[in-house]
Amino acid sequence: MWVADMDLATPSCVIRALNERLLHSAMGYEIMRKSGYEAQIEWMREHHGFVMKREWLSYSPSVVASIGCAIRALSEEGDEVIVPSPVYPPFYEMVKINRRSLVLNPLKQKPDGEYGLDLDDLRSKITPKTKLLLLCSPHNPVGRVWTREELNALGDLCLEYGIRVISDEIHCDIVYPPYKHIPFASLSEELREQTVTLIGPGKSFNMAGFSISTVCIASGAMREAYEKERKRVHFGDGAALSHVAFEAAYTGAHEWHRELIGHLAHNESVIAQWCETHPQIRYRSAEGTYLAWLDCRALGLGDRELREFFVREAGLGLSPGLSFGKEGSGFMRLNFAVSKEVLKRALDSLDGALRRITDV
Repeated sequence: MWVADMDLATPSCVIRALNERLLHSAMGYEIMRKSGYEAQIEWMREHHGFVMKREWLSYSPSVVASIGCAIRALSEEGDEVIVPSPVYPPFYEMVKINRRSLVLNPLKQKPDGEYGLDLDDLRSKITPKTKLLLLCSPHNPVGRVWTREELNALGDLCLEYGIRVISDEIHCDIVYPPYKHIPFASLSEELREQTVTLIGPGKSFNMAGFSISTVCIASGAMREAYEKERKRVHFGDGAALSHVAFEAAYTGAHEWHRELIGHLAHNESVIAQWCETHPQIRYRSAEGTYLAWLDCRALGLGDRELREFFVREAGLGLSPGLSFGKEGSGFMRLNFAVSKEVLKRALDSLDGALRRITDV
């Protein structure tokens, strides 16, 4: 229950489209059809109110590859990149491996467990060398869906200092009512021109194995710089089956997606209720993603001991919180995109493990 893909079936419309494509015996080079991009554009308009244009979009094999490409295109070696933490580990890696200076901006956690952006800390760390900010929205691992007010305040600060934003919105379709995902680039025309938006079907439809996502850049100058770097590393244009799966999902998986959100919302509520009766583990309900950020600090275990407890005593492989940054010490991330039966077995196993260490 660690890596962020689903232990659930990919939409049947995708499988049918793939089977049909396999009846054609030629598997040579292909580029994404215009209708594939148009399907994603329509999905984003319908689900998130974000109107994109075809010329803004390009193929990428992964969000992480896109982050690295955008960092190289929009900054120079030695420039500063701000990363709110804790966060998805490749954010840190892409900054450091591309020889930029990593500036951490820890999220603020309220007594009730809710995380928020710390804009005072962010402002205090901005220098003339600060060029980029990496935003995770919805947030992995803490499960926040940032409000319009929060994003506008962040956007105002970035505009004030001329900071461009690389916004990882790969979890944008996994959001639970009454929360609503707000694409950062949709906040204003000014922010749209300062933003690189990363989206794709991997989380939305359990299609990470197809290695396909898109990069949305409205600014002509930023897009030109990004495309120059993209061509230098030669992402190519993707694969035939990936193109088919991409278009089929965005075209035909609307009902499947509605049912998915209902299923995940149920699992999320089960975890929240379970934690209410297990005070050793605190949990602030996820607003988005299918990842539960479990506060295990009350157990009094070191990070290595905590991981071993989950593996050896509870029989569960979760993501250690420390891997998301030092602010994640004492936390564990649980992927609840599983069947109800698997989730019940997992929580029963964790319950037994907690009882055993409490009895000791």
